[in-house]
Amino acid sequence: MNASTNVSQSSELLSRRWNNMKPRIIVFASGTKEGGGSGFENLVEATKSGVLDADIVAVVSSNDFGGVRERAQRLGIPFVYFSGSYDPEHYQRVVADSGAEWIALSGWLKLVKGLDPTKTFNIHPALLSQLGGRFGGAGMWGHRVHEAVKAALDAGEITESGCSMHFVTDEYDRGPVFFERKVPLRKGMSVDDIAKAVGVAEHEWQPKITNMVVHGDIRWDGKDPKTLVVPPDLK
Repeated sequence: MNASTNVSQSSELLSRRWNNMKPRIIVFASGTKEGGGSGFENLVEATKSGVLDADIVAVVSSNDFGGVRERAQRLGIPFVYFSGSYDPEHYQRVVADSGAEWIALSGWLKLVKGLDPTKTFNIHPALLSQLGGRFGGAGMWGHRVHEAVKAALDAGEITESGCSMHFVTDEYDRGPVFFERKVPLRKGMSVDDIAKAVGVAEHEWQPKITNMVVHGDIRWDGKDPKTLVVPPDLK
């Protein structure tokens, strides 16, 4: 990370503290099934408990009706139905209209384009470092991920899964990974069993790590993965 980037980020943090402002986050959550959006709700609840020192200013879904909208209405968070086009212009407009500084993807299934890679991050329901990145990339989302993990578990290739958090670039799941939490697996676990175990880890860690990102403890320059800064105790 170059000196000018460090100075800019430091000035931003100092200004925010001086004005007693909280980081503003917009959450993207597709919510493809009934009851979807639990990760989004978990982040909102974390802002109330103080685990996440930030404001959730809106939630975006590619589904007009369903779990995300229902949760947003119940929680009093503005809901944005985003039907496309999923191009840089429309992504940027959605974020700009919300007034958000940070973009948290939590179950968002569309390829993100045109957003600031230093401010956009995702949680993925598998270990992206595992088996050469087999459990990430195009098509690896939701139960498809857990089905692939189960196949590897049944074949004796792995004994654990987990969740990953990474910055977002214009390739699915290929931005720098800054956090992974491993979850042990047992032989004979079903896809639903795996999903449930990983979901527990996601809900525990996503708010904590999100807080570190939006307060500058985890960062990069948006270009070179070597500039990634992560607190030593997370490595």
